[in-house]
Amino acid sequence: MPIVRPLDPSASPLDFYGSELRRLREDAGLSQDQLGSCIFCTGSLVGQIETTKRIPTRDFSERADAALGTGGFFSRLLGLVLRSRLPTWFQPYAELEARAAYISTYQCQLVHGLLQTEAYARALICMNHPERVEEQVAARMERQRILDRGTPPALWVVLSEAVLLQEIGGPEVMRDQLGRLAAFARDPWVKIQVLPFAVGQHAGLLGSFNLLRFDEDPDLYYSESYDQGHMTANPQLIRERSVGYARLQACALAPEESAQMIVRVMEERYGQEPDLDQRPVA
Repeated sequence: MPIVRPLDPSASPLDFYGSELRRLREDAGLSQDQLGSCIFCTGSLVGQIETTKRIPTRDFSERADAALGTGGFFSRLLGLVLRSRLPTWFQPYAELEARAAYISTYQCQLVHGLLQTEAYARALICMNHPERVEEQVAARMERQRILDRGTPPALWVVLSEAVLLQEIGGPEVMRDQLGRLAAFARDPWVKIQVLPFAVGQHAGLLGSFNLLRFDEDPDLYYSESYDQGHMTANPQLIRERSVGYARLQACALAPEESAQMIVRVMEERYGQEPDLDQRPVA
């Protein structure tokens, strides 16, 4: 007779997900193999998710909800599970980012996480966290779901020209990433400006940063280093960084010109024009 490992649902969101999956499966009178057959996966995968050895996906969660008649319980819980897999120091920012009404960001080296393709994110995460690639990629893609809300946050992004030229993950990955950026040109909630090298010295030379605005709470400033994030609502710093950001916007190309530059870089370096009729799905 197999040994059933006891679960502590209070240990983490992932443990709670696993314990509830086991409880509801058993209440439905299904074995792991039977539930797996219902949701088109193996019983082994069901068992690994129940014992927190594997991270559930959105597809798995939606199928489990349908099979067990849980009314979307696992799909709703998944966001909390994946957010808990983000680096501990980043989680407070991610929670606030999800609540923000307006996000403005300057990025000097990399595409902002909310706009990354899965392959681009995977290439970045592989460099520093090869042992946690799948869960952190899934968590990053989950963050992007805030852009698919009925009323998403307004997102304004200023990218250094270096972001377009720094090849991440190889030519195919970078071509798709540039195509994704170009496709946002038609998104009414996302505006992208490119800050060209020709500008010279500018207000973002100290590095990347984000500003979050909320409907009711104070504005927040966020920046990060290799292993920690710095977040503050200090009014003086917010004022200084807001003015600095306005200067970056003034120096950068207009959104329409920026989209043209992104397409031009894509064509010149990778020889393919993007399809702008469809915004890529995160």
